[in-house]
Amino acid sequence: MEIGRYHWMYRSSRPHRYHHVPALRGNISPLGIQGCFECCIKCLGGVPYASLVATILCFSGVALFCGCGHVALTGTVSILEQHFSTTASDHALLSEVIQLMQYVIYGIASFFFLYGIILLAEGFYTTSAVKELHGEFKTTACGRCISGMFVFLTYVLGVAWLGVFGFSAVPVFMFYNIWSTCEVIKSFQANVTVPGDQICVDIRQYGIIPWNAVPGKACGPILENICNTNEFYMSYHLFIVACAGAGATVIALIHFLMILSSNWAYLKDASKMQAYQDIKAKEEQELQDIQSRSKEQLNSYT
Repeated sequence: MEIGRYHWMYRSSRPHRYHHVPALRGNISPLGIQGCFECCIKCLGGVPYASLVATILCFSGVALFCGCGHVALTGTVSILEQHFSTTASDHALLSEVIQLMQYVIYGIASFFFLYGIILLAEGFYTTSAVKELHGEFKTTACGRCISGMFVFLTYVLGVAWLGVFGFSAVPVFMFYNIWSTCEVIKSFQANVTVPGDQICVDIRQYGIIPWNAVPGKACGPILENICNTNEFYMSYHLFIVACAGAGATVIALIHFLMILSSNWAYLKDASKMQAYQDIKAKEEQELQDIQSRSKEQLNSYT
């Protein structure tokens, strides 16, 4: 019989009778509603929201950097081959470097996917320990060493991503110079007295192709046509998004570093408190043993 489906009515002059009560939806006991609510609140209290936000930001930044950077590098090689270096031997080294960078992007995406999950799991572990959601919590030297290792590793990765962020700004700067030069050419075309053919962009001065590369530069209408291509437009904006993704990853790692430092400090204090409680419990146990022995000796004398 479902709980809460019937209830008994007692009256002084009538026999016992029961009245039908509608059953609760989902066959949920009214006695279990409060317990389920408290369980949900307890589970939500154990969610490391700071680590969750940092993980989402890290995944988003790495995804933008890796995805947009990979496509933008491919478009850059196509632009160089078609307009600035028609001889394959002139940009062979650059093509190999770009291909290597694309493989590195695959490795970065895989590594940070796993690393973000590990840091999120560590956040769940420490948050549950702080709020004592799963009974008595005991810290160990191994756990404190692992937390300290995560702090050090996250610091190193944060410094490395600062370099990646600065490096990703270089192609944005190069494409911005080309785009701004095209805008100057368009403005000069409105003034017929000033020719735009003398305005050029020489890619060789950036060092990405050798000085003997042919043609190595683009001037006037040719440069304007390059700026109007879809490859240039997409590569320019994808490099901007990739740079923004690298910046978001740096912010996420700094956020992770603050969280891990706080967790490590808690584990360090918890270990000291645990040692104090163990000593106190041992002293109390010794005191109880002494009292029990004293009572036994007193009883034996009497």
